[in-house]
Amino acid sequence: MTTFADLGLSQKVLSAVTDSGYTIPTPIQAGAIPPALARRDILGIAQTGTGKTASFVLPMLTLLEKGRARARMPRTLILEPTRELAAQVAENFEKYGKNHKLNVALLIGGVSFDEQDRKLERGADVLICTPGRLLDHCERGKLLMTGVEILVIDEADRMLDMGFIPDIERIAKLIPFTRQTLFFSATMPPEIQKLADRFLQNPERIEVAPPSSTAKTVTQRFVATQSKDYEKRAVLRDLIRAQDDLKNAIIFCNRKVDVADLFRSLDRHGFSVGALHGDMDQRSRTTMLANFKENKLTLLVASDVAARGLDIPDVSHVFNFDVPIHAEDYVHRIGRTGRAGRSGAAFTLVSKRDGKFVDAIEKLIDQKIEWLNGSLDDLPQQAESEERERPRNGRDRGGRDRSRGRGKSEARAPEPRVEAVETEEKVDVVKAERKADVRPQNPARNPRAANHAAPRPANDDSRDRRNRYRRDDDDGPTPLGFGDEVPAFMLIAGKA
Repeated sequence: MTTFADLGLSQKVLSAVTDSGYTIPTPIQAGAIPPALARRDILGIAQTGTGKTASFVLPMLTLLEKGRARARMPRTLILEPTRELAAQVAENFEKYGKNHKLNVALLIGGVSFDEQDRKLERGADVLICTPGRLLDHCERGKLLMTGVEILVIDEADRMLDMGFIPDIERIAKLIPFTRQTLFFSATMPPEIQKLADRFLQNPERIEVAPPSSTAKTVTQRFVATQSKDYEKRAVLRDLIRAQDDLKNAIIFCNRKVDVADLFRSLDRHGFSVGALHGDMDQRSRTTMLANFKENKLTLLVASDVAARGLDIPDVSHVFNFDVPIHAEDYVHRIGRTGRAGRSGAAFTLVSKRDGKFVDAIEKLIDQKIEWLNGSLDDLPQQAESEERERPRNGRDRGGRDRSRGRGKSEARAPEPRVEAVETEEKVDVVKAERKADVRPQNPARNPRAANHAAPRPANDDSRDRRNRYRRDDDDGPTPLGFGDEVPAFMLIAGKA
């Protein structure tokens, strides 16, 4: 049996690995580490939870023992799609590089540029970053990429989904062509294969599992439910309570607004729950993730920001509140459980409108998934047809609020109800008194009163309503100059 000592790692790295309690490498680690130490390009394909991070961290630590970094010229570059993944890789370097004196710089959004600039000025042996923040530093003239020896592109399929491929192409032009490139992905769609062909030179291909396969240790089930959100939330609560072996769970939603709604619903029903999505600031995201890892929270409602590569080794359950639109995301979501040989369970709530997504998932993983409570054919047809007629969350297909653009009477709060003791005749009298001006007017003291007392044509009611609250209302003749009275000083005859 192959051990870490057989892979060619340095003694410092082996000592740190042993202290961490590992002796036997995973298949992706055993296949990727030797060619990486030989300076070969690597194309690694393995399902999530198989130890891809250590398969490039360990050989990089061995190769970086020779040489030192210069100011603003990093020696290695690791690109990650999300802040959480970048921070997780930095933790791996701290864990396995404790016997090294390497400078590791983490460049992610939500952190001050000044603090990151100070790290770069000291010289970075390892630069871990998201593509956007890296380009920001390059455009500010704070980085020189000509000294990069090793480029790692991690979670390449997620990079594609998030639209980072143009940024990666720009970054690749800043790095020497003679670099060593390590390319890792959990799935290998045609677009990722074309990207790998462009960036890699005669790579060593390590494929330890069929592309887009799921772990055998995860029990997968579909759960038929109605499309309405409140019914889905009720089904989810019953499903959570029915799991006797539930230690903790991640619940995935497709949209950030659904994450917030589901979090509030579960919190109201007494569950220990937190939320994680892309609109949260970095400090809140880090705190929430740490609380979940430390078992301070039982449930974590998340968007797909938590589906890729996060190292939470002991998650017992995964619930898909929404069926993922992209079938590859299903592989990543359920890969949060059943890691490192542990058993796990994944439940996906499916309504009739999700049928095509279910077919795509089963086609991708080449596996039929069992239903927990019958099938979609058992759902009432009437409820589904009503749901199709009524857009979700009161919005039309374009995402606009359906209440906008209607008459004001629909959007306005209802009029206060009249007490039952009042008859309709009494109400009419009250309304008539409100319209009438019953205050006595003295024409001698108020010349405008006479004008107001004059009868007006019937069609002038609208003008009264418009001018009711105007303070400068004046229906009398417009005065010229000083009006009818002339000041006494103007009557004094001038000198001839």
